[in-house]
Amino acid sequence: MTTSFFDLYKIGVGPSSSHTMGPMRAAFQFARGLGAELPRVARVQIDLYGSLALTGIGHATDRAVLLGLAGNEPASIDPEQISPTIESIRFSRALALNGEQRIPFDEASDLLFHRDVMFPPGARTQHPNGLRLTAFSAEGSVLSQRTFFSIGGGFITEDSADSSQPGSPAPAEVTLPYPFHSAAELLNTAQEHHLTIAELMMANECALARTHRAPAPEEQVRAGILHIWQTMRACIERGMVTEGTLPGGLKVRRRAHLFAERLRASEVEGKPGDPLAPLDWVKVYAMAVNEENAAGGRVVTAPTNGAAGVVPAVAQYYERFVTGADTEGILRYFLTSAAIGILYKENASISGAEVGCQGEVGVACSMAAGGLAAALGGTNLHVEHAAEIGMEHNLGMTCDPIGGLVQIPCIERNAMGAVKAIHASRIAMIEPPEHKVSLDQVIRTMYLTGLDMQSRYKETSLAGLALNIIEC
Repeated sequence: MTTSFFDLYKIGVGPSSSHTMGPMRAAFQFARGLGAELPRVARVQIDLYGSLALTGIGHATDRAVLLGLAGNEPASIDPEQISPTIESIRFSRALALNGEQRIPFDEASDLLFHRDVMFPPGARTQHPNGLRLTAFSAEGSVLSQRTFFSIGGGFITEDSADSSQPGSPAPAEVTLPYPFHSAAELLNTAQEHHLTIAELMMANECALARTHRAPAPEEQVRAGILHIWQTMRACIERGMVTEGTLPGGLKVRRRAHLFAERLRASEVEGKPGDPLAPLDWVKVYAMAVNEENAAGGRVVTAPTNGAAGVVPAVAQYYERFVTGADTEGILRYFLTSAAIGILYKENASISGAEVGCQGEVGVACSMAAGGLAAALGGTNLHVEHAAEIGMEHNLGMTCDPIGGLVQIPCIERNAMGAVKAIHASRIAMIEPPEHKVSLDQVIRTMYLTGLDMQSRYKETSLAGLALNIIEC
């Protein structure tokens, strides 16, 4: 079944979709899945591996699993309650498992970071974001043990090797009116049925909505997309008015507020118009989102938290600076960008720990570029070309966050990705539809490049800026 728009764009909290949202969801699923065994649980142990162990502290993985075990989900947790909840667990050395069963919890012995082990022992899945959760009885026997992998964008999978407790049942397959598994298939299907990519996506989303017995599927889908956009806009606004220093120890100052004030001052003073001012605003929008993300605020995966600023920044650019921009254009933008993101999710990866930042900011740039081409009234071929250009010039981008924090270079990298997306769309819109490199080819290239990339450059903070900024 093709990934849904609402799977790709998920409301959650920062600073990382793969290291925060994914582990929180896994821990929540584990705690809720204990069922009748819950009253017998006397202790829970969490083992983190690979990238989750190496950069887990900076990405708040430790906090995420505690919150998930206590019965919290990324989409519904109040960001203002995160710190008090964590402080209470740490002060009392106890947590209410699934919000019900109070058990002792000692982080030193119950939350283990295996920094020298890439994958959970015995696991069949080979993804560097692995965590294993084990529940013990008072006598020390294992009541449940499950191994999860956080595969990017807040998505999690359960390792099939585990037999001590079955995973969640697979969702029922839905027959989509226009399934697609490659960009070529997407273009051919749309052409055959005389649809834009946005119209094709809307039909598929309506089919998914009907499985939930939505009384008015298209109205529900439209409302859901606009709710996602409103959440993104709120994140931009919060980021542009909030000052101070980001948490984590690097003492990184929030700059979006300052930059926005300078741009507003220039507009008020009536200074000669800077032709590049719209791009300056785009950078402010992107940085505002990622400063909110770094602070653990409410964000939307697009397709990940680390790349959450690109798509909303370009959407805000369209809405504010493009003459004739309207709600239908915003809907085209998001539906089309989701189709592109789905292609990367299903044919490559959106995990920085697996393929580097080309799989996060690079994919977001590709999504935004194609989405903007659609919003501007471009053809499906314009969309495909813009998305291809957006990724082509992000190939090989490493993921090397300093201190394991989603701050440097992540915040500025989103600003640059958003600007690139706009230029990619503009190039595609003025060129003939024929071009040498297809979107499918660049997606495959990105994935193979990521597999060839040394693991030190894939969200481990063992090389690149993460290492050299310390050595210098």
